[in-house]
Amino acid sequence: MGFNDRNSFRGRDSNRGGRDGNRGGFRGGSSGPREMHKVICSDCGVETEVPFKPTEGRPVYCRECLPNHRKF
Repeated sequence: MGFNDRNSFRGRDSNRGGRDGNRGGFRGGSSGPREMHKVICSDCGVETEVPFKPTEGRPVYCRECLPNHRKF
């Protein structure tokens, strides 16, 4: 059995892990609408809503200001 033969032996579904296509992430859930929390943007002061409960002492930004603070 050659090197390439061993790779094809594993089959196409070997990366699934037996989870029926669900990879354990948060996507694809149908749990209904997200709970939104009203906050004030730490940069511009506009009232906005975020889909997470903000942590006290950490800044929260609106959609317009958030790209200015991403570290990519």
